[in-house]
Amino acid sequence: MKERALNSIVVVGSSLAGLRAVETLRREGFTGRIRVVGDEPHLPYDRPPLTKELLAGEWEPERIVLRAQGYDDLDVEWLLERRAVALDVGRRTVELHDGERLDYEGLVLATGASPRALPDAPPLAGMFTLRTLDDALALRELLTADPKVVVIGAGFIGAEVAATCRRRGLDVTVLEMLAQPMVRGVGPVIGSTLAGLHRDHGVDLRCGIRIAAIEGDGRVERVRLTDGTVIDADVLLVAIGVAPNSAWLDGSGLTIDDGVVCDETLLAAPGVVAAGDVARWPNPLFDGELMRLEHWTNATEQGVAAAQRLLAADNEAQPFAPVPFVWSDQYGIKIQCAGRFRGDDEMAVVDGSLDDRRFVAVFGRAGRLTGVIAFGRPRLLMQYRMMIAGRATFDDALAHAAG
Repeated sequence: MKERALNSIVVVGSSLAGLRAVETLRREGFTGRIRVVGDEPHLPYDRPPLTKELLAGEWEPERIVLRAQGYDDLDVEWLLERRAVALDVGRRTVELHDGERLDYEGLVLATGASPRALPDAPPLAGMFTLRTLDDALALRELLTADPKVVVIGAGFIGAEVAATCRRRGLDVTVLEMLAQPMVRGVGPVIGSTLAGLHRDHGVDLRCGIRIAAIEGDGRVERVRLTDGTVIDADVLLVAIGVAPNSAWLDGSGLTIDDGVVCDETLLAAPGVVAAGDVARWPNPLFDGELMRLEHWTNATEQGVAAAQRLLAADNEAQPFAPVPFVWSDQYGIKIQCAGRFRGDDEMAVVDGSLDDRRFVAVFGRAGRLTGVIAFGRPRLLMQYRMMIAGRATFDDALAHAAG
């Protein structure tokens, strides 16, 4: 059972997971003090449009707020442009960069993740990572000059930025170190399909490359590959993945291993829960596999679950056991993935055609249905997502398609 009723909760992280936690706390009847620490100057906003509608110039910042009704009803103290630098679990305090210490009875860790930097890259103007609203606005400003755009990394962020830049009619080169885009996650067949999608829309996609140097006099001018090839660049986006924002928790007593390690209920320590990109927990639906997910849906669902865990008695806490779900919009095609699958899983196309780029493919491992990916087939994807939640076999998935 919990030691006592909570009166004061601190949420570190002012993005989607943190906001959903706050909303849930209030909805569940918590009337105590809530303070939210965020290192950006903005109230919570939606990140997916940063690589699409906002970057394309179709939307402005006011359109990506996460609460159209505003934030006053939440009765929250927003500590923006403040950064947490240390946690003392024993004393239940969070220290901020300016020396202030926040006492808490309950703590939600929702600090998200930050883009990985390209090793040894010089600090040149025109070179970006993309995670924040300010990043997107600065990049958008440069796109108005019709630059040559080079994107390093063909994951979802790099692919969406490439697609948006092509929609603007820009010259785009994408450099991917793997043999195909996202091949470790989706395998060579789907990876080849993703590659073809970009090439058909005019992207110069080069896979299996290695970068020797980023060059320029004060600002980025070119990318040199290890084979001697030189690619001109006016704007360079580095999109090679993200790392959880957990370094500030070193020495806190929490278990930190590619994120904040929690139990299956998202509890990291007494009175401490984690949610969103920074949380790593054993998902019971996948036999306790430790997962850390970097998706919008997970941040939403996990923010809710973490807040509920914080308020629950220990003997009433529920495990967090979702089917991971992520989507991407590229060239007018909605690409959706559900489950937990790998590139070396068994794969079968069960609807549509890869050539037409309207299809559903299912994945299996050890006889179990592990995942599904769909191009332009949202209804069918949701059917298979429900089957994954029901622990269906791979044969069940094939039979469903045949039926």
